[in-house]
Amino acid sequence: VQLQASGGGQVQAGDSLTLSCRASGRTFSNYDMGWFRQGPGKEREFVATISSTGRTYYKDTVMGRFTVSRDNGKKTAYLQMNSLKPEDAAIYYCAAQWGLHYYGDRREPRQYDYWGQGTQVTVSS
Repeated sequence: VQLQASGGGQVQAGDSLTLSCRASGRTFSNYDMGWFRQGPGKEREFVATISSTGRTYYKDTVMGRFTVSRDNGKKTAYLQMNSLKPEDAAIYYCAAQWGLHYYGDRREPRQYDYWGQGTQVTVSS
């Protein structure tokens, strides 16, 4: 599967952005989808994930502000980001991993085989 992330941009603190991750292939619905981010000089970190069955998990610091969702008909996953903070600034990556018959949650980059190219999010205070 190939992933194309989009939707990043430069915003003010408190603003909102929605990131999209468009996938190729015919079995998007069977993939767990994850969102990660990497700030300058930092390791890539987990942000949110939505399983093939719709289960969601979030990094503690984004819970209540970010919402991960998916539209299987459009083969697209979304990350709605509200009340953005300067510390949310990073390159955001989407990732996919075959999820059929997997009932855990994937919060580590090593748990995903497929990655999008990243989209930059800049938040000014």
